[in-house]
Amino acid sequence: MDETALHELGDYIAGALPNELAGFKVKAGDLTLSGRADRIVEIAKFLRDDSNCQFKVLVDICGVDYPERAQRFDVVYHFLSPVQNQRVRVKVVTDEATPVPSLTGVYPSANWYEREAWDMYGIFFSGHPDLRRILTDYGFQGHPLRKDFPLTGFVELRYDETQKRVVYEPVKLTQEFRRFDFMSPWEGANYILPGDEKATKPGEGA
Repeated sequence: MDETALHELGDYIAGALPNELAGFKVKAGDLTLSGRADRIVEIAKFLRDDSNCQFKVLVDICGVDYPERAQRFDVVYHFLSPVQNQRVRVKVVTDEATPVPSLTGVYPSANWYEREAWDMYGIFFSGHPDLRRILTDYGFQGHPLRKDFPLTGFVELRYDETQKRVVYEPVKLTQEFRRFDFMSPWEGANYILPGDEKATKPGEGA
């Protein structure tokens, strides 16, 4: 769908949802709607049910953290219309204490997506039937994808095959921060990469 058609679709949706949307933009071939968090259910139902939209598939829900803002989180929804062969993105904003209505009653697939957003960012979803962690282990504290989450100082739970039991141990980085020199991949690094010291030099035997 070209940008003219995307603008027409954005105008159509914004006109139908004047109290739910704050606006829209088209960039890089994508239509992004800016919505009110407390009206996300109404927005989703319209996108799913309207004959000109038919966004029947909820592809993903993710979070974005801007800790310098009072409403630090963007909650980003991606919808797909197989009939129209079109995607649309909806963004709403919220803070650490204000819940966003759950979409599990509109799209059952929202269940695990919202649990992941809660686990990784601490975004609350009101009306969710089972809002608990999905990626981190039992008893984990904090939300790992927040920008202010510390890299060390926490414990992790894992099953130890040698001890045949579950063990807790401090989280530790398995490697140092990688150095990015942003050189062209055609130039190659001007230092020895890990593992290259074992390579056979030209002229040496195998």
